[in-house]
Amino acid sequence: MLREKMNQSGLIGDADFRWRGGDVSRIEALSDAVFAIAIALLVVSLEVPRTFEELMGIMHGFVAFAVTLTAIVAIWYVHYIYFRRFGFEDGITIMLNTALLFVVLFYIYPLKFLATLLITYLLLNRGLGLDVVVDISMQNAQWPTLMIVYSSGFVAVFLIFMLLYLHAWRRREALELNEIEQVLTRGSIFGYGIMVAIGLASILIAAIAGPRGSLWAGLIYWLTGPLSAIYGVRIRRKVLVLKAERLDVCSLALAMFARCARDICSLRSRCLLALLIFAHFVRDVCASRV
Repeated sequence: MLREKMNQSGLIGDADFRWRGGDVSRIEALSDAVFAIAIALLVVSLEVPRTFEELMGIMHGFVAFAVTLTAIVAIWYVHYIYFRRFGFEDGITIMLNTALLFVVLFYIYPLKFLATLLITYLLLNRGLGLDVVVDISMQNAQWPTLMIVYSSGFVAVFLIFMLLYLHAWRRREALELNEIEQVLTRGSIFGYGIMVAIGLASILIAAIAGPRGSLWAGLIYWLTGPLSAIYGVRIRRKVLVLKAERLDVCSLALAMFARCARDICSLRSRCLLALLIFAHFVRDVCASRV
């Protein structure tokens, strides 16, 4: 009961979606352990500095580490919300979840490599004018392959989330999803589909344009923010419309109830008046007989 009240008040989860997941399942426990291992792999790759120069080099690398950690935590949060919302433990969910964990363990390496490369050379060296040296060798001819590898992991992650929400959509009757929850579930399917489309476009650009087009293969990811925001506003408007319709139905029900109560009170008054008239009539008849 307390958990339901906290869910409705927005203290946990989201107020527009009922959480069907109960206690933490073994699937979630295993997934949390794998995400923890992925973060540990990022930390283990940082060696203990022996000189001040090595310490400063590691400090400069913390920016790329923070970016990679943020991406991993964002993936974990989407995973967490899904299992809290639906609480599936069937075979399809286990299969897709296993594929997601495999991709996450693979994805952290190209993600951190690319983040370190971009932040070190573009932000720190060229942008801020620092002389940061990292042990990364990269040739221009290798940029398309790097973008294809990174984009493949990006596509795989969001494709799995799209399939997970599609599985929930197919089970919407068994889950007893209401209208708002159905809108949010469909919105998640198409929202993650947008991410998949952007990743596939990046792969296509890198494969066709070669080293010269690798810049555009990376810049296309800037579309994720605006497109997600625009689509999110559209979904939120649909949710608000459904909420307004619910309020209208409730208002109509209250109005009908008030009218019914008023009619009952009016009928009661008329019955009392009729009883009084009948009582006076009986009294007058009795008086005339006397």
